[in-house]
Amino acid sequence: MSKNHDAIIVAAQPEAAEAGARVLMRGGNAVDAAMAAALVQGVVDPQMCGIAGFGCAHMYLPKIGVHECIDFHGNTPLGATPDMWSNLIEGETRDGFGFVLKDFVNDLGYQSITTPGSLKAYHTAIEDYGTWDWSDICQPAIKQAEKGFIVRPHVHFWWTQGAAFGRAEVTNRLRFSATGRDIYFRSDGSIKRVGDHVSNPDLARTLSRIADGGSSVFYEGEIADEIDADMRANGGLLRKKDLTEYKLVRGGPLWTNYRGRRIASNNPPGGGIQLLEMLNILENFNLAAIGHNEPEYIRILAEAMKQATIDKDAFVGDPAFIEVPIDRLLSKQYAAEIAARIRSRKKAAVKRYQGGLEEGRDTTHVVVRDRDGNIVTMTHSLGMPSGVITDGLGFMYNGCMGVFDPRPGRAGSVAPGKSRFSSLCPTIIFEDEKPVIALGAPGGTQIAMGVMQTILNMLDFGMSPTEAVSAPRVSATSNIIDIANRVPGYAVEPLEAEGYEIQRSPLTFAFAAPHAIDFYTESGLRGGGDPSHDGAVLTVHQGNRQ
Repeated sequence: MSKNHDAIIVAAQPEAAEAGARVLMRGGNAVDAAMAAALVQGVVDPQMCGIAGFGCAHMYLPKIGVHECIDFHGNTPLGATPDMWSNLIEGETRDGFGFVLKDFVNDLGYQSITTPGSLKAYHTAIEDYGTWDWSDICQPAIKQAEKGFIVRPHVHFWWTQGAAFGRAEVTNRLRFSATGRDIYFRSDGSIKRVGDHVSNPDLARTLSRIADGGSSVFYEGEIADEIDADMRANGGLLRKKDLTEYKLVRGGPLWTNYRGRRIASNNPPGGGIQLLEMLNILENFNLAAIGHNEPEYIRILAEAMKQATIDKDAFVGDPAFIEVPIDRLLSKQYAAEIAARIRSRKKAAVKRYQGGLEEGRDTTHVVVRDRDGNIVTMTHSLGMPSGVITDGLGFMYNGCMGVFDPRPGRAGSVAPGKSRFSSLCPTIIFEDEKPVIALGAPGGTQIAMGVMQTILNMLDFGMSPTEAVSAPRVSATSNIIDIANRVPGYAVEPLEAEGYEIQRSPLTFAFAAPHAIDFYTESGLRGGGDPSHDGAVLTVHQGNRQ
């Protein structure tokens, strides 16, 4: 990194990282760069995120005294009812992050769509904290959409291998709409390959309309009317009323302490509470002395993950609908009690409804720090994308209804206007009052697990961001311990002898895709992008405001 470089951006797509870097070079701040990058992400990774998605933006803006999370989760349409799918259940994903219903009604097609929040969040962040005009923020995405994009390795990987067991196949999502059939497939009907060009002129025109009209054109204006008409014609739950009444949830982050550092993450229904609960438990162990990915280290992490998953399933949902016992779940006493059980080698048991199905991993992330110390770490997603693209609009809608529990009376049950739980947990770590690390990850229910291990890698084992996001990970969101393919057999054989079931992933990089920056060493600004998601790190000199 050049000594003149005073700003950094990390993203899961090179095109998005470059778009954000160019904004910084032209004097934009971290918020400008993050939102410009996010819009480009929706163009070049259109099943991972987009203007019809959801997420959370965690922003620390010290010069104006702001430390805020903007939560923009997908809300159940007002026409939904708690028992509408209760007789259609075929299974629950093994990691507890969604249900499989008959004919994939909650997963694929018009009824799988929740009210999206992404575009409103992007626009609101710029209006409140950006330095650029909204129209200028949209230009990189418009130009990218006009140009099209080249299929990258991770995009193609998800298209061909991203289908979760029990879920609708990805190719069925891509060919669900006329637009999808036209732009994602070759003339012979096969899916486009790495290096092929994808052109989506409809999206360019939609983004141009949004650049001129702001988010209101999508939530209240002519695009809202077009969305409403399409949903009514095809049996969707979403209506214009859902769009006009959608509200962001804004407030301060959730906090804990870990080995003397202050950790800030997002509130329920996001995954920050899971992350902080696990860190509280793990603080009771000398992990550095045990050793990274040693058998005992893996066992301790797995039990902490299982307990946080049990608590998430039982207690965590939309705080507007249920009382989430945050103080109890994040109390140090509760963490000590769990740690004592782990020391006694008691095994937590995660219950699943007809388990055995896997959940998908489609989300993305961007993290930025500018020369003034402003930080944005944002995770945004489509969930498992619905496959629906309204004719002429070009963007795919989220498919977030698949995560709601179709059984009434539970923390994650369906209810009109309710936000779905998500494991996303954009996080900032402080030493005293000084921020030193910012990170987050895509990866479905594995997000909190990947972010937690990245934090341990950096704080307990002194790894750089690149080393921390690249080290092999494990996960336990069920009674099985999943391990990345680079974890050696001798690290888990003692656990198998103790009765643990181990499942080896064929993937070199598995269980979320963390992206992180740090800025507390003599090396200056450093970043790490997960190699599995084509992660890119760019440090630049931030220009003067133009």
